[in-house]
Amino acid sequence: MKDGDIAARIDALPPLRQLVESMDMRARKSLGQNFLFDLNLTRKIVRSAGPLTGTTIEIGPGPGGLTRALLLEGAAHVIAIEKDRRANAVLSSLSMAAGERLTLIEDDALTSPIWDIGTSPRRIIANLPYNIATPLLIQWLSQANCFDSMTLMFQREVAERITAQPGTDAYGRLSVLTKWRADAEILFDVPASAFVPPPKIISSVVQIVPQAQPRYPCSQKALEFITRTAFGQRRKMLRSSLKKINGDQLLREAGIAPELRPQDIDIEGFCKLAHLYESTAKTAF
Repeated sequence: MKDGDIAARIDALPPLRQLVESMDMRARKSLGQNFLFDLNLTRKIVRSAGPLTGTTIEIGPGPGGLTRALLLEGAAHVIAIEKDRRANAVLSSLSMAAGERLTLIEDDALTSPIWDIGTSPRRIIANLPYNIATPLLIQWLSQANCFDSMTLMFQREVAERITAQPGTDAYGRLSVLTKWRADAEILFDVPASAFVPPPKIISSVVQIVPQAQPRYPCSQKALEFITRTAFGQRRKMLRSSLKKINGDQLLREAGIAPELRPQDIDIEGFCKLAHLYESTAKTAF
């Protein structure tokens, strides 16, 4: 099916808002759903992701606002993963219009190994459900080398934590884990008024580009443990927050001053601590 044919078929579909209302598919708070109906905005998000060759994976398409944009912008193959069974009926007409270029999978993204589906190059473009956005990102970072890029919508506060630099208030566990595996930047904000229903916060589109290899040697599990332990008491000195795991020795071997606080330590420093802890701890990671 040619791109022009697909565009004409999609343009002939009922407007998203009308389709959702006719099928009584209201956004569910329990699923973290906030729908995007503005096609100009969804196409802007898609264009910011770059070339759409290979497989584009979308999480939580809902009624298909972003999905329509992906297809209209020429995505070679979209795999949309949706947990909400109600979406199948709403998306059925779009699926017929797109033919083989759209595959719908009813599954839970938290338990779905999306790094194994489709063909390379793989990219993720998604308006993520807010209630599972952070655990999804951490999970995908563990398989970062399987993705060319991730263009994702987060709450502005979470986006700032992902992209924060050492020494800033927003810098924390998520900053370290992300920058250990990838480059990340906030592309633009999306106002609450763009969503249905409108959330009480501003959202941001973040572009995450994985590196071929982690920046420093350590396992993600060990890095998760060390950063969780350190930032769990972020106002305390590291000698205190890491006390239960023999922090004095770890800090000494890593060459890190024990009176520093977690937000003062760069990515390399945390990776040194994680690597040292992993090599001496009795806990298997």
